[in-house]
Amino acid sequence: MSERKKNVKPRGETIKLSKLLKFLFIVIFLLLLVTVGGTVAYYMMTMDLPGIDALKDYRPSIASRVLDENDELVDEFFLEDRKMVKIADVPKIVQHAFVAAEDSRFYKHQGVDLQSIFRAMFKNVEAGRIVQGGSTITQQVAKLMYLTPERKYIRKFKEAILSYRIDKYLNKDEILNLYLNQIYLGHGTYGIESASIGYFGKSAKDLTLPEAALLAGLPKAPTTYSPFLYFDRAKQRQVYVLTRMMEEGFITREQMDKAAAEPLKLRPMKPKDKVAAYFVENVRRYVQEKYGADVLYKEGLTIYTTLNLSAQKAARDALLKGLTEMEERGKYAKDLVQGALYCMEVKTGAIRAMVGGRDFNRSEFNRATQSRRQPGSAFKPLIYTAAFDKGMNPSTRFVDSPVVFADPSQEDGLWKPKNFDEKFLGPITMRTALVQSRNVVTVKLLQDIGIDYATSYAVNMGIESPLSRNLSLALGSSGVTLQELVRAYDVLANQGKKVTPFFIRKIVDRTGNVFEETKVQTEQVIDPRIAFMTSYVMQDVVESGTGRRVKSIGRPVAGKTGTTNDTRDAWFIGFTPSLITGVWVGFDQEKSLGKREVGGRAAAPIWLYFMEKVLQNKPVEAFPVPEGIVFVKVDHKTGRPAQGGGPGTIYECFLDNALPGDKEEVPEEKEELFR
Repeated sequence: MSERKKNVKPRGETIKLSKLLKFLFIVIFLLLLVTVGGTVAYYMMTMDLPGIDALKDYRPSIASRVLDENDELVDEFFLEDRKMVKIADVPKIVQHAFVAAEDSRFYKHQGVDLQSIFRAMFKNVEAGRIVQGGSTITQQVAKLMYLTPERKYIRKFKEAILSYRIDKYLNKDEILNLYLNQIYLGHGTYGIESASIGYFGKSAKDLTLPEAALLAGLPKAPTTYSPFLYFDRAKQRQVYVLTRMMEEGFITREQMDKAAAEPLKLRPMKPKDKVAAYFVENVRRYVQEKYGADVLYKEGLTIYTTLNLSAQKAARDALLKGLTEMEERGKYAKDLVQGALYCMEVKTGAIRAMVGGRDFNRSEFNRATQSRRQPGSAFKPLIYTAAFDKGMNPSTRFVDSPVVFADPSQEDGLWKPKNFDEKFLGPITMRTALVQSRNVVTVKLLQDIGIDYATSYAVNMGIESPLSRNLSLALGSSGVTLQELVRAYDVLANQGKKVTPFFIRKIVDRTGNVFEETKVQTEQVIDPRIAFMTSYVMQDVVESGTGRRVKSIGRPVAGKTGTTNDTRDAWFIGFTPSLITGVWVGFDQEKSLGKREVGGRAAAPIWLYFMEKVLQNKPVEAFPVPEGIVFVKVDHKTGRPAQGGGPGTIYECFLDNALPGDKEEVPEEKEELFR
């Protein structure tokens, strides 16, 4: 046999080699196909997964807080009731309770626990449906922050991938921090801090072992294990968590037994007392309109307000007390009577209390700021101040006598203003006219100084509502808000300075960035001597006039009552040198309160109940006398200088450059077309 024939392989072997190469090629091709396909499939399934770098700058939706002037919590705005807490401030016993209950191998696995997954898989196969998820705490973080809660295997696959990435990117404390701040724990609470306050009325840093075990049992089914709804179930779940903590070595058996036997002191589950609902609604509207709903409800703003919480409670109680007493007197149907109270600091305009109605839940309409009602006689101090600024003084006399004006709107074509008591006193001083709230004299006074002058003066003092350009303005025929009237009166209390009322001191975001900060705005709009002159006379309204019901407060107070036709509206605005408060009472339907329910009877007591409480233990203040004011002893009836003393004399105030003469003329009466 030749050498060539010796080297030739048998045909069978060649075929076998060829088949082997083909097989290897196919295997390699399939492996490449699977690899590429798997890679593509992996890419397709994970391409929509979010990046996890934002976890370092975790910014969940957290509640915005409203604080009062002493930084006490008033209310909160939120979509999710969440309060952030750092993991370093969460006791280890609390951390261990959640780890033992939810993921005992949390500190050992890398985001996904294969043992738990296989255990859950067998359980699901046995049950024939998904009954157990085997999710780690890291997986729950991934689901809570990035994924939907649907129970599908494709979602679980994505969750596992994301969890692995999270575990590589964050350390265990950082992951646990996310979990404890994000998890829902029932009754509207999100995160351990909010839940701790909601269930036990304390911060998470103060939780005890039995309390921690109870909360750690909630994530599985917050409603099913709610201690408020199903205490026995919650207790069983608590014992389970304590047992798991003991089995994992976090606590001893003695600690477990003691914690299980310890009684739980739950916070009463009741609606929060919305003591400042109308004020808070003002805050909500303002912030939402200026910064948007997302910022308000998600960005954890701290809104520092001017409200005084104790004063607000006193305001609410005073209004309800006064309205209840009134209803009992008049035998009104329950709730047909409404009221409002508005209190602010004289020198700054900071609103300390605001009640816009008797029940915010039944009506959100704010009668302190939104409702325009006729002020009646409460408008008179503005007319008198304008007159004093035009050269008159409290001793200037007018004749309180019948007067008639042409008025086509009346049936007989005539308007005949009359006093509340339907009597006329003859020549009286402006002091007497204001103290006793004489309608006819005020009409004559307005006629004398001019309607245009008076309306401009009222606007200068802070009235913004449209004012009627006729003599009925003297009797408060033009509707104004309680807030406007209080602001105008404040000019008298604040030595001629007009302030801009404000209710927010400062707004700060979660990082400490200041959004805005209010600066007090004041403007000198009238002579401080003129302001004092009116407020000096208004003190006599409280001492001996229509507002004497509040005299019992026992300190210097200036004020004025207001009552409209048919007693549809009752007012009292009063102030000390530091605080001014206005009260309005009436029906929303603008019907009569009853003939006797005038401002001094219906509104003044509410003012008194409130101010007695607010000024309790506060020093008594006297109204400061500005330079340029002098006091002269005069006859109370005539207003002329008097020699000696006696019951008929008083000390009257005058400008130092316009002292009274021994003889003062009474202005002649006029008739003018009523327009």
